[in-house]
Amino acid sequence: MFSAIPSPGACYALRCPSPESTGGSRGGRPPVIGPTGRTGPPNLDAHDRRAERTATSLGLLSRLAQLQVLVVTGKGGVGKSTVTAALGALLANRGRTVLLLEVDPRENLHQLLDTPPSGGEIVEAAPRLFLQHLEPRGLLDDLVREKLKLGPLARKVLASPVHLHFTEGAPGLKQTAVFGRALRLVEGHGPRQLRRPDVVILDAPASGHGIAWMAAPQLVSEVIASGPIGMMASEIADLIADRARFGAVIVTTAEEMPVQESLELIAAMDARLGREPELVVVNAIYPPLPARAARDESLRLWAKRRAANEHELARLAEHWAGATAELPLEPVDAGPTLIGLVGEHLARAVTGR
Repeated sequence: MFSAIPSPGACYALRCPSPESTGGSRGGRPPVIGPTGRTGPPNLDAHDRRAERTATSLGLLSRLAQLQVLVVTGKGGVGKSTVTAALGALLANRGRTVLLLEVDPRENLHQLLDTPPSGGEIVEAAPRLFLQHLEPRGLLDDLVREKLKLGPLARKVLASPVHLHFTEGAPGLKQTAVFGRALRLVEGHGPRQLRRPDVVILDAPASGHGIAWMAAPQLVSEVIASGPIGMMASEIADLIADRARFGAVIVTTAEEMPVQESLELIAAMDARLGREPELVVVNAIYPPLPARAARDESLRLWAKRRAANEHELARLAEHWAGATAELPLEPVDAGPTLIGLVGEHLARAVTGR
């Protein structure tokens, strides 16, 4: 079982940072807490603009902990599931009961947290931290069974071609069903094992589909104005519009295509939902080269990747003024150790410590 991350300022899971590694400063504007390790007086360069943006994240962890539903999305391959697991552990450590939901058939979260596969069941990964894999089509079938009550009638409906075509073809229906499950859980209608989590975090599909997921309930509520599905969609649309209850986190890497997709997702959220993400997490940033290695030809690729990261961080800062967490690349295989390290960096980034 995975061990949740201790509180910021304590010894984090799997390693304790030295005082020098915390990057703390007394008074003035907080420095960027992340892979650079740089601190210093204010100036007008790109690094300082990132520091301004990081300063806005102070108090962000408290806000994230008060939300009921969080969606984590980003381009495929950027570490979205890793950040989901680390964020869940971080909130659980602050005393919140957290349920991580995933819909990917590959079920990645249980491998990251060293638990048995969910298989649709709720699995405890750590104190106050749970995970569950959902199959959206199964949720729609459950809704039919719940509303019809009579077993023979429900089975007849579930076997009908009309129901099959409707549930497979109706835009936004499966996404709405997943959000519907999250809403029922936070309202206290969960199973005995986890009656009412404080926070549900959805490890959503890649950013190309992320806005479709978040916009789906509104679409369904406009098309289906009545009945149990229409009522559920309307309730979820209200939830997503409520900034006190719902939020989104975008995960990217400091590379051209992931940053571009993230910026497009931010714009789409503004256009279609009238809101912004709570946080953009820039994952797996190459560390700066040691000064003595600057002329070492064998480290040319490292230097090139670092320069590309710096360029994309500056481009992100130019177009996104909200909270950003920069997380360094860690040479660790996927699993609990990586989650502990990512959680450590994430905790520092969102608390400014």
